[in-house]
Amino acid sequence: MSRRKVREVMATEVLAVAVDTPVSELAALMAATGLRTVPVLGTTGRLAGLVAAADLPPQAAPPGHRAVRRVLGRPRHSRPPAGAVAARDVMRVPVVTTSPEAPLAEAAQSLSRNQLSELPVADSCGHLVGVVSWADLGHVFLRPDCDLVHEIIRDVFVRYLGTDPSLVRVGVQDGLVTLSGSVAAKSMIPLAVAMCRAVEGVVDVVSYLAYAADDTAAGDSPATGRPATGGLARDGAEPPR
Repeated sequence: MSRRKVREVMATEVLAVAVDTPVSELAALMAATGLRTVPVLGTTGRLAGLVAAADLPPQAAPPGHRAVRRVLGRPRHSRPPAGAVAARDVMRVPVVTTSPEAPLAEAAQSLSRNQLSELPVADSCGHLVGVVSWADLGHVFLRPDCDLVHEIIRDVFVRYLGTDPSLVRVGVQDGLVTLSGSVAAKSMIPLAVAMCRAVEGVVDVVSYLAYAADDTAAGDSPATGRPATGGLARDGAEPPR
């Protein structure tokens, strides 16, 4: 099955500021670009913090201030005027990051848990290598239902379980997967449900799968004709027609 990583969807062209960037420049940058979060880099180029729009004091950015642009390189440093508040004074530390090799679901959980619109991506040395946002994740998780059907049949039933695809039926509506038909052994049903849930874009799984042999008992026995259940299905439930 496809388990995509953060590095496959993250943006690698990143706007960032240095720790000594004046807050006025930072406010102007966010106003001009519409960004709600901006990474802050230390003098060595490592990620030092993160500034969100809510962290800025209520002040208007003065005209003529330039934004600091970084395209995965070291930022240009500017000296704040005497008495000015710099990025280091308003940034959030420690900064929440994710790894380029992290699964997309893990990044989504981090975004939700920390109430962020964007999440910095840092390498093992703490250097900023990209940014992943809800928009980036949406391209993966909001997948067409037909794509999910194809991946589940191909990867779950054919490649992993070795099931004849003509014996199973997979329906998907708005990410909810419904399984029906039959598999060779009863033990395959919870495996099929778990693997379908692991497919990116799947919201939940309802299983009406039946089985030919009960390999979970002392002796194998043929299915009784009632569908075996898994996921959200209840014992004895009939699949939708």
